[in-house]
Amino acid sequence: MSKELISEKFPQYDDAGRELVRRAYLIAARALEGEVRSNGHDFIEHPLNVALIASDEIGLTADCIAAVFLHEATRKHPELDLRKGELCGMSLAGFPEDVYTMVDGLNKISKIKPKDTRLEAENYKKLIVQYSTDPRVTVLKLADRLEVMRNLDSFPKSSRENKILETLMLYIPLAHQLGLYNLKSEMEDIYFRFAEPEQYRAITNKLKATEGDRRRLTDEFIEPLKLRLSGEGIRYKLKIRTKAAYSIWKKMVKQKVPFEGVYDVFAIRFIIDCEPDSKVEKDLCWKVYSYVTEEYEPDTSRLRDWVTNPKPNGYESLHITVKNRSGASIEVQIRTRRMDDEAENGSASHWSYKGIKHEEHLDRWLKSVRYALEHPHEGNSDDLPQPPSKEIFVFTPSGELRILSAGASVLDFAFNIHSGLGVRCTGARVNGKAVSFREKLHTGDVIDVMTSKNQKPTSDWLNYVVTSKARNRIKQELNEEEFKKAAQGKELLGRRLKNWKLELPDDVLADFLKRKKYSTINSFYAAVSDETIDVNEVKNFILEHDSIVAQAIEAARASDAEKHADKMKQWDVSQGADDILVINARDLKGLEYKMAQCCHPVFGDDVFGFVTRTEGIKIHRISCPNASRLIESYPYRIQKVKWADSPAGGTFQSSLKIIAAMESSVIGQITEVVSSFRASLRSFNVNENDRNGTYEISMKIHVPSNMELDKVISQLKTLRHVMRVNRV
Repeated sequence: MSKELISEKFPQYDDAGRELVRRAYLIAARALEGEVRSNGHDFIEHPLNVALIASDEIGLTADCIAAVFLHEATRKHPELDLRKGELCGMSLAGFPEDVYTMVDGLNKISKIKPKDTRLEAENYKKLIVQYSTDPRVTVLKLADRLEVMRNLDSFPKSSRENKILETLMLYIPLAHQLGLYNLKSEMEDIYFRFAEPEQYRAITNKLKATEGDRRRLTDEFIEPLKLRLSGEGIRYKLKIRTKAAYSIWKKMVKQKVPFEGVYDVFAIRFIIDCEPDSKVEKDLCWKVYSYVTEEYEPDTSRLRDWVTNPKPNGYESLHITVKNRSGASIEVQIRTRRMDDEAENGSASHWSYKGIKHEEHLDRWLKSVRYALEHPHEGNSDDLPQPPSKEIFVFTPSGELRILSAGASVLDFAFNIHSGLGVRCTGARVNGKAVSFREKLHTGDVIDVMTSKNQKPTSDWLNYVVTSKARNRIKQELNEEEFKKAAQGKELLGRRLKNWKLELPDDVLADFLKRKKYSTINSFYAAVSDETIDVNEVKNFILEHDSIVAQAIEAARASDAEKHADKMKQWDVSQGADDILVINARDLKGLEYKMAQCCHPVFGDDVFGFVTRTEGIKIHRISCPNASRLIESYPYRIQKVKWADSPAGGTFQSSLKIIAAMESSVIGQITEVVSSFRASLRSFNVNENDRNGTYEISMKIHVPSNMELDKVISQLKTLRHVMRVNRV
């Protein structure tokens, strides 16, 4: 029976082609035996109808038809080896390699279950194309979808609505891009019939009611032009078409006009047969145009001259809307055979000049699909460009689509889902198989991430990810971990130094970091925490450093009197002020002493000097937080200091911390107080403490003396909303 059926349904194929189809059909019939469709018919009806669409309406070859039947037979059996396996006691071996490639692509596409087609349409469309390593796969899927749409009445309502939306968002745009306009128009009209039934009935009824009028208009329009053109020896072919109901409705909505206001419901296209010579072609197009507009009244506002000035994509044609003697509008398109071929098949394909969203690489590949359809015996699929490969398409266990860069790993996927999932990732189940987090992913993989609350990122994780999101999050986690370790290391070192009664000044710490080649203080303290650095090593370095400083001070005291006098002169030491350094504002930029940054002394403060190893003498306030430690631990490095009798015109920086109520006016009041004295504002930062309802203000000001600073602080404390003022 199957032999007669195949001969009857597919008479266009030779004996070898029919045998190929018959064998695939037998496998499908056996595998699908007992399965029924929603309409109660045997399920084998579906692949048979799809095969007939592919063969009769699209013109695909016998191996494509065989792929349709094998796809339906095997798509529910992912464990099968298509090239060597058996199904229902029948061998799958012996089919051409192209058939297996197409079946594999169709099986993968059948597993796509869009979570939200409306939001992810472009991504799902790319995924369909990527699965189509043989370009005919996409076309077969379109034939499959058309068959489903033709039988949409038999599906349950919920399933029907999903298929309608998928068709609109995914398959209609693909059919348009491939130039399969008949499939596209039919799917659009079926969608329109179910989505907008009242509008559909209204438009189709008007089309039926006006069909006789269009036939009459056609006869009346063509007759005088036919005589004129044949009389001039112009050879041409005439194409006449009525716009589909869905296209008419879209124009009605877009242009906000009734059915009668759509000018191109009815269109006539003249295709002139001539040699592909640019001048000859243009002259003939304009000659036909002149005959049409001499015979009928043109609407010059609707003239589109893409013959003289082709579109950027190369499209060439003359478009004009004319009115006949009874006032009916008719759209007329005039082009040559070469122009028509370019518009339909070349760089100016219809889907391109209509402005459909696309990407360059995808466009070139889709054009090659059209060429493969129209030239089925030229070359093979290996000669065609492959679909884009810069991305992979993978799924969560619930079917949610995720797009990653090619080469992405399980770690990339985990971070793509959620940063918290990524940092705890220990591995995954990919397509049900347990793998490590380093595993590279491929399009179609289903990934179920495995985690552990004890898992933490390490620096080598950066070698296993390619996405920027994963890399940035891993680096952030590593930095946070280093901060935690640094805090522990700092606390540990501080406790040991206190027991040893030693200090680690900034200059000594800087020397140690340089010797050990640590770029940051945090990395040093983290190394102390994980015992990469032994704290005894730090202790020995401090003792060595103090010994060198003590020797230097002793050497300085033993120097001759003249050298000592010269030194004291540079420090502006007063005559008779034995061992006391006298300073003033003018000397702030000198090389011999500096104001300590920890306490910012101001002229008039009680101060002392501390001899450093590399930066001369640093001046500290007696009330400095570090004062007691320095004086107690290093008495031999303390230098008595007093200010000159009066400042010499310089200024001193001081830092203030202010706590104020969260009132917008208080900030302006504070800056106004500063400007009312001999003080200048150098920086001003405000942090909001929502819990306490306060501003925490930090500011730096320059003042000539502590007297002026006291005036500023005193005045700030009198402000209504200021709660506390502290000098830092």
